[in-house]
Amino acid sequence: MAQLRFFLLITLLFVITGIQSIYSQAVIESWTPEAMVDQPVVGPPAISPDGSMVAYIIRETKMEGEESQFLSHIWVASADGMMNRQFTRGDQSVSNPQFSPDGEYLTFTSRRSGENQVYRMYLNGGEAEQITHTKNGIGSYAWSPDGNRIAFTMSDSKSEEEKTREKEKRDVTVVDTDFKFSRIYVQGVEADSAKAIYEGDLHTSSFDWSPDGETIVFAHQPTPKIEDRYKMDISTVPADSGSVMNIIDWEGTDSSPRFTPDGNSVAFTSHGGELEAIGLQDLYVVNLSSGEIRDLPHTYDRNASIVGFDDNSQLLIQEPRRSVSALYRVPLNGGDPTLLTEEDGIYRGFAVSNDGSHVVFNYQNSDQPAEVYTSELDQISKQKISTLHDESEFPEMGKTEVLTWTSDDGTEIEGLLTYPVGYEEGDRVPLILMVHGGPAGVYSQSWTGAGSIYAIQYFADKGYALLRPNPRGSTGYGKEFRYANFQDWGFGDYEDLMSGVDKVIEMGVADPDRLAEMGWSYGGYMTSWIVSQTDRFKAVSMGAGLSNLVSMVGTTDIPGYLLGHMGGPYWNGNMETYERHSAVYYMDNVVTPTQIIHGSNDMRVPLGQGQEFYWALQEKGVDTEMILLPRTGHGPTEPKLISEVSTRILQWFDQYIER
Repeated sequence: MAQLRFFLLITLLFVITGIQSIYSQAVIESWTPEAMVDQPVVGPPAISPDGSMVAYIIRETKMEGEESQFLSHIWVASADGMMNRQFTRGDQSVSNPQFSPDGEYLTFTSRRSGENQVYRMYLNGGEAEQITHTKNGIGSYAWSPDGNRIAFTMSDSKSEEEKTREKEKRDVTVVDTDFKFSRIYVQGVEADSAKAIYEGDLHTSSFDWSPDGETIVFAHQPTPKIEDRYKMDISTVPADSGSVMNIIDWEGTDSSPRFTPDGNSVAFTSHGGELEAIGLQDLYVVNLSSGEIRDLPHTYDRNASIVGFDDNSQLLIQEPRRSVSALYRVPLNGGDPTLLTEEDGIYRGFAVSNDGSHVVFNYQNSDQPAEVYTSELDQISKQKISTLHDESEFPEMGKTEVLTWTSDDGTEIEGLLTYPVGYEEGDRVPLILMVHGGPAGVYSQSWTGAGSIYAIQYFADKGYALLRPNPRGSTGYGKEFRYANFQDWGFGDYEDLMSGVDKVIEMGVADPDRLAEMGWSYGGYMTSWIVSQTDRFKAVSMGAGLSNLVSMVGTTDIPGYLLGHMGGPYWNGNMETYERHSAVYYMDNVVTPTQIIHGSNDMRVPLGQGQEFYWALQEKGVDTEMILLPRTGHGPTEPKLISEVSTRILQWFDQYIER
């Protein structure tokens, strides 16, 4: 009732005063990397317990003068579209909006006090009240069902001895010791302090409250090391602290536990008892009383993400399917998954009302930027909530279509082709082959005007067609397809890419004498591989690419992922496999001008991978340049650096390709 009274009051206020919601509408005069990064972006929404209100994030860009950052704030709207207003303001970003169980408050996290803390505000406005006052910033958080407590994760503080060593400049590091574990804490909403609810060293990744608020289920791994995600198990613990009870301890990754609405069982995703380093998220349910574990029918991609439950206590999941992403219902009694949304774009960021009757989500497609929508779950529709781009102005776009072709061994491959702006049928144009990361990434039917390291419409505006294939190894096409490049990097997937280029040439679109290629991470690996196998490209750009799998596996922060694809370590009679799939062992073949872009702080694909290839190119006398992105890990996060990537790539391509 309190939420309803607030809703009526605020709606009346808007009617009387004529207040309008005001966004920073995007006005792009031409497709440039800077303009594309500068446009506002809508984030994942939250829904009130009764489904009548929606909160969502709008991210804006600050690139004036010395600034180069994103700023995010919350907007609140009524589900019927009568009210939509900015809820938070200031020069500190906020994130993770959640409604309190009684619907009176909205909480969020922010670094307003220096560390990331939880704040709450009445829905009718006022000052934000800081709820948590922890020494370290919190990670994720969730309200208890009764609204009296919140649970959150927080990493350990440095010990007094560690602080002293730091001050005295004796702070050497012994690798794989002194871990800082992420633990679960529970705090009363009106209290000043929180307490950890379990003893012992378990690194928590996700958790969920039981419906009665008595128990918390959580996924944990033995250390914070990324590699230990393959040892993730699931346990329960009393919400007021107590003994941890392990309920899933299979080999491999067991994750994302969610209590069923009756509190008797826990749904989760899992490798299923065998390590699946390449990637697998099958669905299971464990009965907490009997300990019985049931596997649910396999989903299309066997890569499910749990969303919640509908009003019939059926499981809701999000999953990619080919180049789209959709919402599915999975009966807990073992029935087959049912598609709920259309397969016409990218549906993601789902949140479900408490009674399971309504859902909010983001939706976008190749020609339409993301907005927030709501729908009844019984009959999915797209009722738009946000109006971020209602008055945005965009230049003419290069159209995008889905292509399929047959690779050399008969495998069907799908990809996305974006034509140059103003393309006329029969024109032969330069073509950029774009290769995604992963290799279990996927190119999807998302907004092609988005600001990113590869600004698609920028290149299309400059006269290039762009082909984005999903070769074997990609997500969205089932487990067998995702595993199809096991011990085969650079071979079957290479043929998938080249046959796609041939397809666009056969269509009469691509000029075979004006071909370019670019890719990031695994796409960067394929860049190094492509130039070691063919000279048909006039210029390429290798982003955060790995060129030597032998040196890569021992220096990356995720060696297990590479071991999973290569079938084990190189010293165990497997050296030939690593060398056979590494471009540096084929340097005699390379003649293509190659640009290298790399983050100076990259731990995923260490900087040495780019440096090895750059040195070899120089030694061979091949045209090359290497660009280091400062303050950057595996990909740039600062808007100016993001926009710099496409700008530099076009400058490189223009030296070798006539447009």
